[in-house]
Amino acid sequence: MSILHDQKLEEVLTGLQVVRIRNASFYAYHGVQDDEQNLGGKFELDVDMYGDFLAAAESDSLRKTVDYEKVYAFIRSTVLEKKYHLLEALAHVIARGLLREFFNLEVVTVRIRKPHPPVRGVIDYVEVEITERR
Repeated sequence: MSILHDQKLEEVLTGLQVVRIRNASFYAYHGVQDDEQNLGGKFELDVDMYGDFLAAAESDSLRKTVDYEKVYAFIRSTVLEKKYHLLEALAHVIARGLLREFFNLEVVTVRIRKPHPPVRGVIDYVEVEITERR
C-alpha cells in the first residue's frame, strides 16, 4: 500500500523499532527538464526503516537487524544507475526495493529532497515522501 494515512500507519508501526539514515547526499541526473537530466544536481535522501529489531538489541547481533551499510549501498546504486523524471518514481523504487531486499523490514519511508530546484522563485528545496509497507 502506498502513502498510508497517519492513523493506519500508527497502527502498523506499533511494536516496531526504527533505523534511520539521514541526509545521504548524491549528485545525480533526475528531473523533467533537459538541464536536470544532462547537468545533474544534488539530491538528499532520508530513509526510515521499521521492523522488529528487539532480537538484535537483546543479542547485539547485526544479522538480526538491518545493516545500514548495505542499505546505503542499495540506495546509492538505485539513485545513480538510472535517470528518473520524478522524485516520486525514484522514492517508490527505493522503498519497494528495500522491502524486497531486506526481509526484516515491515515499513519503509523514503524522503528525497532536491535543493534549489529550477523554478521561477526562491525555494530552499522540494521534498517527496513515500511510505511503503510489506
